[in-house]
Amino acid sequence: MDSTTNPLLDPNGDLPAFSAIRPEHVEPAIDRLIAQERARIDEITAEGAVRDFEHVILAQERLDQAMARAWAPVSHLHSVADSEALRKAHGIAEEKLTEHGLEVGQNRALYAATQAVADRDDFAGLPVAARASVEHALRDFRLSGVALEEPARTRFREIGVELSRLTTEFSNAVLDATEAWHKHITDERDLAGIPASGRAVLREYAREAKLDGYLVTLKQPSVQAVLTYAENRDLRFDVYYAYQTRASDQGPDKGKFDNSERIERIMALRHEAAQLLGFANAAEESLATKMASSPDDVLTFLSDLAVRAKPQAKEELADLRRFATDELKIENLEPWDIGFAAERLRQQRYALDEEQLKPYFPAPQVVDGLFAVVEKLYGVTFKPRDDVDTWHKDVRYYDLANADGTVFAGAYVDLYARSGKRGGAWMDVCEHRFRDGDHLQLPVAFLTCNFPPPTAGAPALLTHDDVLTLFHEFGHGLHHMLTEVDVPSVAGIEGVEWDAVELPSQFMENFAWDREALRLFARHYVTGEPLPDELYEKMLKARHFHAGLFLVRQLEFALFDFRLHLEYDPARGARPMEVLEEVRKETSVLHPPVWQRFPHAFSHIFAGGYSAGYYSYLWAEVLSADAFEPFEAAGVLDRATGERFRREVLAVGSTRPALASFEAFRGRAPEPTALLRSYGLA
Repeated sequence: MDSTTNPLLDPNGDLPAFSAIRPEHVEPAIDRLIAQERARIDEITAEGAVRDFEHVILAQERLDQAMARAWAPVSHLHSVADSEALRKAHGIAEEKLTEHGLEVGQNRALYAATQAVADRDDFAGLPVAARASVEHALRDFRLSGVALEEPARTRFREIGVELSRLTTEFSNAVLDATEAWHKHITDERDLAGIPASGRAVLREYAREAKLDGYLVTLKQPSVQAVLTYAENRDLRFDVYYAYQTRASDQGPDKGKFDNSERIERIMALRHEAAQLLGFANAAEESLATKMASSPDDVLTFLSDLAVRAKPQAKEELADLRRFATDELKIENLEPWDIGFAAERLRQQRYALDEEQLKPYFPAPQVVDGLFAVVEKLYGVTFKPRDDVDTWHKDVRYYDLANADGTVFAGAYVDLYARSGKRGGAWMDVCEHRFRDGDHLQLPVAFLTCNFPPPTAGAPALLTHDDVLTLFHEFGHGLHHMLTEVDVPSVAGIEGVEWDAVELPSQFMENFAWDREALRLFARHYVTGEPLPDELYEKMLKARHFHAGLFLVRQLEFALFDFRLHLEYDPARGARPMEVLEEVRKETSVLHPPVWQRFPHAFSHIFAGGYSAGYYSYLWAEVLSADAFEPFEAAGVLDRATGERFRREVLAVGSTRPALASFEAFRGRAPEPTALLRSYGLA
């Protein structure tokens, strides 16, 4: 199968031909690209070969981009349009890629060639992006075990391959467990309290399954509708029980998709790999590519936040318990009651019902408003295209153009939940910015959410939380797409310290609260009426509602993740539930039932890039809260401030440390109190 028949090997395709990609294309494409890469590396490292940036580093960048152009669409399809055949092909290819990547990372001849570039007399005269790419490459060689001797070198590669397989299996188990459970409801009275928009989603799920009535599932829109609004306490319990025991040894499908052994094995392998590299544990290893300089830095940061947030969280919970007892006649407030009781209290206290807001946030209009905000801040316009091949009819593609009309990036936008699509929201890279001679490859992003889909007669109506999610993910997208760095390994989000990579995303959320920004898109989908001032004021007053409870929950996730990796002891094993219980004693004010198995579906740390790094959300939130203050001082939608943020933060990738970029924009180091102010806790 060659490039004329395999769409993954088409050298002329600017964008992936998604409709032409089949599972049987995957393995042959990856096999060919691996073989080509090995042959080219042999040429780069041959005796007498030129040892300069062009012939060593750019040559590797070309190889990486050729592989990425084939693998990015496959990996993306695995996340948004999964099937048994694709899952199998993806798994086989991923294992080969992992093994090949570790082989390249331990290639001492290639490492020596890269070091030779750094040792050249003219190295200091290279452009900053070129120097940064060499420095990052040398660091990554060391973290790949290039200095290890046998048998440690082989063992390190074996660990990498097994970890790749286990993390994919973990993610698959969560998806399978999510899709396996459902509850068919034919009596609408069982859905009392759930608003019309929520019932419409459940009706649509039933229609897809060729059932009458309603289908409650574990997809996020369904879980949110039930746990927030359903008056039927038994239904709330059923959904909570199924959702919080997914892929575990508990719950309605206990043992069927159980991730328990995978967690143990993942943790053991991460610890062993870290120690092979000379680190005490996986937490220390993770900090090699982060802003935080030591585990103590992270633990002190999180513990200090817990001390500040926990008293308020206790007050908020006590207040909610009183309300639940007095007003809802719930004597013993359980975790499956929290969302429901909190929404009722919020409605009573602020006269704000999320259902009042949703008509003002139809999804297509919110997307247009987001684009309008970006145009005001950065002078960027979005041009929809209908000639781009996509993986689903709901997906939209946009060109991004500067003020002079020059297209400089692109974005796929996939908003709605559906079967075969991984839950959550994320941004991923389709293509990197790469200048190779006279050719400039433009950066292209995948922007993926899981919002309730449109229903008969109505567009998808978003909650304000959904709007925040969209702005958040688009912040990641802008970081990728607005880069002005031409070397892919240090462009956009690539190489940025992981605890700073959330800065642009969390920063963008602020604009979804701003009155001027909301005027650009918050209009009733039927009447066209703008969001009334009265509703906006209620939103602002309710903004910090239960901020303490939210913050201690984030701290629980972050401390659990970091301590799990920091304290791993081979003699005792991972002990996820024990560690979680210890963390909850420090941070939590409400303890879930003993059967709850939150870690078993914690894909961020067991199947994503956040292992020993979930604290990054809070660490970066300090940066994002502080970075927004100059915008507030300038009137928020200020072009001059936006251009400065674009130039100093978004455009530079990882060509300099994230702290240096922040200080270049802000004129000083970040101040932690900005985070507390953003939560109303200062």
